[in-house]
Amino acid sequence: MTNIDPKIQTELEAASFRTLVQHLRDNPQVQNIDLMNLADFCRNCLSKWYKSAADEKGLDLDYDAVREMIYGMPYQEWKDKHQAEMTLEQKSAMEAKKQK
Repeated sequence: MTNIDPKIQTELEAASFRTLVQHLRDNPQVQNIDLMNLADFCRNCLSKWYKSAADEKGLDLDYDAVREMIYGMPYQEWKDKHQAEMTLEQKSAMEAKKQK
């Protein structure tokens, strides 16, 4: 592994995170359940991880505000615009993953 200055590494990680969040915003057709079934994380997970990191730093961020940062809009608005009903295939995949 290349030795990278820790400050630069943090900047690169932050830029990568911003790119991931923007990619998810640009692709709302990708459902959270699909992300969970394929990658074992979703937009809500990112929100929780962000909130947890803030808590560790002593920052009191509201979870709904953090979710809005990730979704690019209030969570309920995103759900109303983009969240589809879970299909039987998605539900089956979720149940199978739980049993592992």
